[in-house]
Amino acid sequence: MTQRTSPNMGEFLHLRGQNLSKGEPIALPLVQSSMYHLPGLPEDFPNYGRVSNPTWTQLEHALAHLEVAPCLCFPSGMAAISAALFATLKAGDRLLVPADGYYVTRILSSQFLAKFGVEVVERDTAEFTEGGFDGFSVVFLETPSNPGLDLLDMSAIASAVRDAGGITICDNTTLTPLGQRPLDYGVDIVVSSDTKSMAGHSDALMGHVATRNPEIFNAVEEWRKFSGCIPGPQEAWLLHRGLETLDVRYDRMCTSAALLAERLANHPAVKSIRFPGLENDPAHALAKTQQIRFGFLISFTLETEAQAEEFINSCALLRPTTSFGGVHSSAERRARWGDAVDPAFIRLSVGCEPVEELWQAFSEALERVSKEPTVSS
Repeated sequence: MTQRTSPNMGEFLHLRGQNLSKGEPIALPLVQSSMYHLPGLPEDFPNYGRVSNPTWTQLEHALAHLEVAPCLCFPSGMAAISAALFATLKAGDRLLVPADGYYVTRILSSQFLAKFGVEVVERDTAEFTEGGFDGFSVVFLETPSNPGLDLLDMSAIASAVRDAGGITICDNTTLTPLGQRPLDYGVDIVVSSDTKSMAGHSDALMGHVATRNPEIFNAVEEWRKFSGCIPGPQEAWLLHRGLETLDVRYDRMCTSAALLAERLANHPAVKSIRFPGLENDPAHALAKTQQIRFGFLISFTLETEAQAEEFINSCALLRPTTSFGGVHSSAERRARWGDAVDPAFIRLSVGCEPVEELWQAFSEALERVSKEPTVSS
């Protein structure tokens, strides 16, 4: 099995600097232009803002270093997922998606791809391999699943799908290339919502596609060019800046999450908890074999929906919001979006706050929700 290694982040931070001429800016310039000076034949020069942009080019160079694969950037994670699916599927194909994964991927598949003649099949993550993969053109993986944090054996599934004549796409949003490297386990395409921890500051929507297959890369690039599904230069610049602190942010978040998960697991107010880093978690053994880090997401359940709402809304160091991966810790009750989870289920995204301050805030909030209501005299 491929060794689980992180990218060389020192080299990453100097990717741009190694190729600078005297007097050039260290920070990536933001190029905000729809047109380029283009006398004569276009040849291989930038020609139009829908096709290329120097800020994108530098961002994709940075992403490619992290993924160890050619990358294309997109204006959101769903744009990246859409590009990967529309570039690899045609009428009559079969698509397998996780029934308990990110719900927007399921909606895109069932409400739009199905209209174009793609047969969409859903399976729960825990039963994903049951029935095999014969007849599927594309198998879409999400591991850990969002929000349940169940895992899939990427190497086994990628091999089985390839033997059956299909390709695999893995959504690696929850772990990033610093926490997990699906391409190293035989997955054909990685997609990511870089809106989350890759950018890290909750101020930019972005996504990317990575693949080591030249034919797939060209198909996705063509899809982007002709669909116009392109990122803005400002957002590309923000993501590039965010990537420069990804290593330190991600390390802090994952380290804190591991400590907090242990404490939450032992708290009497917590009915159940999922975190792959816990030794008694059902996914722990597999996580140790294919993940570099256990991540910064923790899923846990309190006794009642009211307690979950009170915990989220009253905790001083939690922002009640959807999405995750920012420097600010955040949480939400996923049942409000229709996920098939307990009404008191909470998805917690651990941020960059000092961990002991976080635990104090969590403890105080759990103490409040655990108290019996007072009776008026």
